[in-house]
Amino acid sequence: MSDDGSVNCGNGGGADTFAGLRIGSVFIILATSMAGALFPILAKRTAWLTVPKAAFEFAKYFGSGVIIATAFIHLLASGVEELNNTDCLSPDWVIYPYPLALSMLAIFVIFIVELIAFRWGTAKLAAMGKIHDPHGHSFGSHAAHGPEGNHSDEITTEKPDKVANDIESISGSEDDKDWADALSQMIGVAILEFGILLHSVLIGLTLAVDPDFKVLFVVIIFHQTFEGLGVGSRLAVLDLPKRYNWLIILGGILYGITTPIGIAAGLGIKTTYNPDSTKASIVSGVMDSLSSGILLYTGLVELLAHEFLFNKEMNRASNGRLAYALTCMIAGCGIMALLGRWA
Repeated sequence: MSDDGSVNCGNGGGADTFAGLRIGSVFIILATSMAGALFPILAKRTAWLTVPKAAFEFAKYFGSGVIIATAFIHLLASGVEELNNTDCLSPDWVIYPYPLALSMLAIFVIFIVELIAFRWGTAKLAAMGKIHDPHGHSFGSHAAHGPEGNHSDEITTEKPDKVANDIESISGSEDDKDWADALSQMIGVAILEFGILLHSVLIGLTLAVDPDFKVLFVVIIFHQTFEGLGVGSRLAVLDLPKRYNWLIILGGILYGITTPIGIAAGLGIKTTYNPDSTKASIVSGVMDSLSSGILLYTGLVELLAHEFLFNKEMNRASNGRLAYALTCMIAGCGIMALLGRWA
């Protein structure tokens, strides 16, 4: 919006107020994002940082709620708004719900990629004579769900010695874990990271040039911290071979630096970058819509379904523990949804 109240759909430039604080925001958000993402990882994997199990479970389930709310409130809603910018975009953009279609496209693409990877990995393991549980649950934990239920007798009627040997072949030593199991987990994390990193870059660009900087800055500090907590708690529970543990740290660091990089880039091009321009609206709308589909798939399938429905430990948990997990998740979702009021 220009000074005279007219809409500026050209390149133009962003706001240049609070120049010092905008520069400082690069380092402040770097610190808060890193803290949110790396704290659960360090708490899980270091002896000097001891965190009670209940607190760590809070972070894990709270983070799941954050990711789901991010998909709906911060990404899908933003994509709808950007691609319905009738002041700057062609009317062709509003004759069809493109944001919803792009989100749905991302869901199916991610599903097909994961399905192909699972089938390929399973075929490789079958050729090697090994058994593989693609989601890291205990042996036989899916027997009561879906099509696996038809094979429950096969699992329970095998000779004890054979079952013991199978379990030993699955677990092995930490250094000799199945490469397919590691690959399955890494694909899931890569999907989650990809969706969030796209979103984080756009947030950084917007913060660097937005005229309502102060309000947006405070909201994004909380936004990035909570979202980092969600990403970090998912990374922390990965059970990878030791030679792949560096990927967990790398995932946290990538999250921490992405928004600051976006802010720095926005500051560098603030004289020409207008977040309300036609090109910016299309790019932001498409990226947010695709990212929402990625996080919806991750949040609903990988987190909700496999943490609550297909998790043997949770199925046997007490009602109190289940209520605690659900409360943590709803709290994360509610707080992140509330932040959507301002950003």
